[in-house]
Amino acid sequence: MRNPAAAVVLGVLTAGLALGGCEYTYDDGRTWGDSAEAGETVAPAPVFTRDPPQREPVSEAELGAWVARTLPDTGHPVVDAGAGLLAAGEVRTETTAVVGTGTYALALTCRSQRRVTFTVESDSLTLVDLGLRCGVNRENVIYLSAETALTITVEARRDANYAYRLRRL
Repeated sequence: MRNPAAAVVLGVLTAGLALGGCEYTYDDGRTWGDSAEAGETVAPAPVFTRDPPQREPVSEAELGAWVARTLPDTGHPVVDAGAGLLAAGEVRTETTAVVGTGTYALALTCRSQRRVTFTVESDSLTLVDLGLRCGVNRENVIYLSAETALTITVEARRDANYAYRLRRL
């Protein structure tokens, strides 16, 4: 008498061997021989943007053009704006006129080999405290619950340009 478990194992092995050589194929209309030429997708070459001269601060004469390129006009009314040159290790503090209650967009940018630190404070609290990597613009949306003048402090470890623009939303 044969063992029933052995018969089941033998049946499974036989079915596995018989079906193991099967391959599923389908025809989607493409010809595989020329697919590399016809629809080949090529990844774009990487773009390297680290060009040290592009991160060097601009002169006083070029400052206005740099600000116009870096912080383009958006159509929203500008409440206050500032820009300048900082020497290595310099800290500059500017105060805006009193601005009303509401929502504002504060755009910050810099041009330097190192980060530039921006601190923006109202009468009662710090709204922005940011070490900005130069070459990248940053826009913060802030809400002022009372009329206040903003104090903007900018600090750089190396020579730098900075710019900010406060717009009412």
